[in-house]
Amino acid sequence: MAQHLKASFRPAGLAIALADPDSGQLRILHHDGADPEELRPLLEAALRDGVTPVTNRLGVAIASKRGIGGAIALAGGVTPFTTEDLGLLQAFASITALALESTHLVEAFDDSKRSWEDTVDAVSMALCIVDRNGRIQRANRAFAALIGAPITGIAGRPWLELIPPGWAGGVMTALETAGVGPEIELRTSERCFAVTGYPISASERGSLVLLFEDQTERRRLQDQLIQSEKMSAIGQLIAGVAHDLNNPLTSVVGFADFLAETEDTPAKLREPLRVIQQEAERAANIVRNLLSFARKQEHRRGSTAVRPLLNATLGLLHNQLMTNHVEARLEVEPDLPELDIDANQIQQVFVNLINNAAQAIASAGRPGAILIRARKWIDGVAVDVIDDGPGISPELAAKVFEPFFTTKPEGQGTGLGLSISQGIVKEHGGRIALTSAENAGATFTVELPRRSRPAPAPLPEAVQAAPHPLRVLVVDDEPHILHYMRATLEAWGHSVDVAADGHIGLERAAQGDFDLIISDLRMPRLGGREFYEELQRRAPPLARRMVFSTGDTIRGDTLSFLEQQGRPCLHKPFSLAELRTLLGNVSRQGQVGTPVRASE
Repeated sequence: MAQHLKASFRPAGLAIALADPDSGQLRILHHDGADPEELRPLLEAALRDGVTPVTNRLGVAIASKRGIGGAIALAGGVTPFTTEDLGLLQAFASITALALESTHLVEAFDDSKRSWEDTVDAVSMALCIVDRNGRIQRANRAFAALIGAPITGIAGRPWLELIPPGWAGGVMTALETAGVGPEIELRTSERCFAVTGYPISASERGSLVLLFEDQTERRRLQDQLIQSEKMSAIGQLIAGVAHDLNNPLTSVVGFADFLAETEDTPAKLREPLRVIQQEAERAANIVRNLLSFARKQEHRRGSTAVRPLLNATLGLLHNQLMTNHVEARLEVEPDLPELDIDANQIQQVFVNLINNAAQAIASAGRPGAILIRARKWIDGVAVDVIDDGPGISPELAAKVFEPFFTTKPEGQGTGLGLSISQGIVKEHGGRIALTSAENAGATFTVELPRRSRPAPAPLPEAVQAAPHPLRVLVVDDEPHILHYMRATLEAWGHSVDVAADGHIGLERAAQGDFDLIISDLRMPRLGGREFYEELQRRAPPLARRMVFSTGDTIRGDTLSFLEQQGRPCLHKPFSLAELRTLLGNVSRQGQVGTPVRASE
């Protein structure tokens, strides 16, 4: 510009200056001829007034639409400047303003381009922009790494040439359903990706963004959770099978031992009895192995912080929640204690509860929200899963924890999720509670103590025989077990009374003196735990003479009850030696005191 000014005006001196955008002060960028400071007043006057009067000096302002300011000043020679010179100088100033504006726009574009590149390259997920002709306009470095191509060789090429051949159908579906379709799964030999299409503009379905997310680790965790739920379901099934098998095995093992010890058993029956004993013990070992298999995760507990566990769970469910248009929010009180839990099992519980909440919201056909709130509870932590879905009626709420009960359509739910979750939480010494009403959402609260309770009290060391006869009450709903127990105990010289359930057991207990009460846990009408609790209320000293028997020690509620009470337990099928040990220890303790009446 200075060269053009000198060629056109041949001035004695010239100066070109730009104003600082913040302070407004002029900074002289070029000068020639005269002292630049002598021209500064002229530059400032031109910047202030736009033009200066036409004399032997001339000044005009440089102004652009973006507010770029500056001025040009000329010092003439002997001949004064004319109005034509002013018009020409203003034209030069306008050209200068346009050049500055263009420079600014180019710099802004370069900055924007660098900013976009830096931003998308910082995203870990691979993304690219595809135009309506199927060519890639832009891509980030993660996409270049995904397809194994240099970043500089992607723009302008058809996407079909760049992606693995097996992905073509999935990517095409993502493009065709951009903005409305679900994510599409893509797989390689070792990894799993999800691709989703998004329109850049809602009004113009031209260019689209393709987002590729590596879900290998997430899918692996999901598969582990599904497998864990299957294993939990198997564990619950095993618990029922164990109970149903251990009851008849108790009679078989007991009678076989009883007959083997009887002196008048014919010699020709000794060998068959021995086979019965061996095969019954073999069956009992099979049941014990099944129970050990179902309990194999019980020893994986450790100190666990609640916030990271819930954050990991929400990360795992992010896509499902987004697909169902559900917003999840986490609130965690400060200074929550760490819990002694199996983190995998408890995470399975939260995954199930949050999934159920999201599906409930989706069934209402609208977006919704889930609040996961962790707070202090007694000496542990309570976690509320609160949704704004359609809620649960009182009739259904009473059944949601029952195995195989589900409100989902056939093929979409097993009805095991909540019952398994309740069992897991109870095994940890806690519980799950439901608060809900129709059209008012639902709240599931998981209450977990800080530490697990101690194991049930073991039976004392073996004693060979009872020193004196005992008065024994046996409560069990299995007639064969009652028969076996009466026959065995009476053969040993003890006095035996039997009851088929807890109600009859209470009547028997109120009528006689008992040194020992052996009660099954799972019975119709009044079960063992209810019988024990009522006995504690009526006659606490007598309740302290109670021993439980059960063929089910894997169920969370059974373990929790035994741990709470700390009472001895005979595990079915028990042998005559175990029964004799129990009687011997009770008889030894009975020598110190007297039999306890139910009325005391």
